[in-house]
Amino acid sequence: MRGNETQISLLKCDISQARGVTRMKAIRQQIINFVYSVATGAERIRLLLTPVFALIFSGIVLLLIFVSFYLDDFFELPKISKPFNIALSIPFLVGGILLWLWCAVKFFKTKGTPIPVNPPPKLITDGPYAWSRNPMMTGLFMAMAGIGILFGSITLTFIMTPLFVFLSIIEFKYIEEPELEKRFGKQYLEYKENTPIIIPKVY
Repeated sequence: MRGNETQISLLKCDISQARGVTRMKAIRQQIINFVYSVATGAERIRLLLTPVFALIFSGIVLLLIFVSFYLDDFFELPKISKPFNIALSIPFLVGGILLWLWCAVKFFKTKGTPIPVNPPPKLITDGPYAWSRNPMMTGLFMAMAGIGILFGSITLTFIMTPLFVFLSIIEFKYIEEPELEKRFGKQYLEYKENTPIIIPKVY
């Protein structure tokens, strides 16, 4: 009897997990379909949603930075020593900001924005996008790390920035890229096969 009860319990657990996975896939597909429908839909809707998504994303980044500073103070974590923090932060900050601006210029030249619901009408594969599928995020990661080093924040430099990188890659692979594949088809699949996500010739 106990063996049968155990098997039934395991079966129920498997069914519950399968339902959970199915539900998550359905939610993910709904998000992809929403982004696709807006990105290919009426221009006025795109223009309306662009500042909303930009504010949400900017708010998340600023929240991570301020939470990092708070945690540094709360746990009394050591600071990166001066003046080494300034010297170390400059390459990250300058490089990250310049890379981000370069990407932004590419978007605006093709009459689009970095916001997924208001993208360029064509796939960008030149400039920094010849080396990475998401160089704008690479620039942001560099800038965040640079801010962390500049202010001596252990949390921002070694915890929040890597965590943000990880979550951004997950979002890009499972939300943005499927939408790009749906919108550009074979062109994006070929580009994806030959171009890394974040770091050129690494990943």
